[in-house]
Amino acid sequence: MKYRRLGRTGLEVSEIVFGAGWVGGVLIHHDADIGREALRRARAAGINWIDTAPSYGDGVSEHALGTLLPELEWDPYISTKFHVDPASELPVNEQIERSVAASLARLGRTSVDLLQLHNPVGADSGSRHLAVDRVLEPGGVADALDDLKHRGVTRHVGFTANGDAASLERMVASGRFDTAQVYYNMLNPSAGRVVPVGWSAMDFGDVLARCAEHDVGVFVIRVMAAGVLATATRTGREIPMYESADMASEEIRARAVWAAIEDEPGSRAQAAIRFVLGDPRVGGVLVGPHLPEHVSEAVAAVDMAPFAPDTEAALVRLYANDFGRLS
Repeated sequence: MKYRRLGRTGLEVSEIVFGAGWVGGVLIHHDADIGREALRRARAAGINWIDTAPSYGDGVSEHALGTLLPELEWDPYISTKFHVDPASELPVNEQIERSVAASLARLGRTSVDLLQLHNPVGADSGSRHLAVDRVLEPGGVADALDDLKHRGVTRHVGFTANGDAASLERMVASGRFDTAQVYYNMLNPSAGRVVPVGWSAMDFGDVLARCAEHDVGVFVIRVMAAGVLATATRTGREIPMYESADMASEEIRARAVWAAIEDEPGSRAQAAIRFVLGDPRVGGVLVGPHLPEHVSEAVAAVDMAPFAPDTEAALVRLYANDFGRLS
């Protein structure tokens, strides 16, 4: 395993992070023996970080970690998340306190290494989105997180970089967050490069550049676009992360990417990981395995060579013409 500095946290994070989410769902959709084996392989490979959330299986992921990690005598870095209901009458800090208390109980811990806002962010609050003003205002999310840090409930705080480019820039530039979970993959690389005007997918505004500027540590999420990049087999869990995405367009992009990378060694999943690890601004890549062997497959990608120049050039052409505007 190789390790990278996670921004201002100063922590060294494994290039592959064990994603304990719902899409891969090895801790959610299988029995404990399969989950235990996946975690055992992760530990043996040198993975030192696990990311979870209360919404992953309605607490099943956190509970599985709280049970299995002590059995394995493994104490990796742990990050979890919370969601704020913009319509709730409960104060933001109370919503966060309740969520974190429940997460810690399931995890069997008194603290976590990183606590992250799970809501998408935007100029205004909606059913899912939380207005950046609600995050940064006095008495808002950032203040509540500062209090939790002061009390030792979490060492570091972060947010999910899902939202319009201007909102993400405000969040990063605020100086209130140590890390960001960034949507970045071969179907939509806009978090890591400038894309053409009128880009047909969500434009994340080269947020990796903003993170590097402010020393915000980066975890890449959805590296395989919920599995769309990894395989042509569909499970029903391929849920786009942002509202403007649709499965038909994602399939068109995936076929174009597969054609561009067809001469690369290894699996499609490994190519997806290699693409992201080719960016030095990335800290760790979250990979959510469905089976234990997926852990081994992901770890093997760390030692694979960068893309060939012809592959890079083919991808650049795809992005420059926005996948032919999905023609």
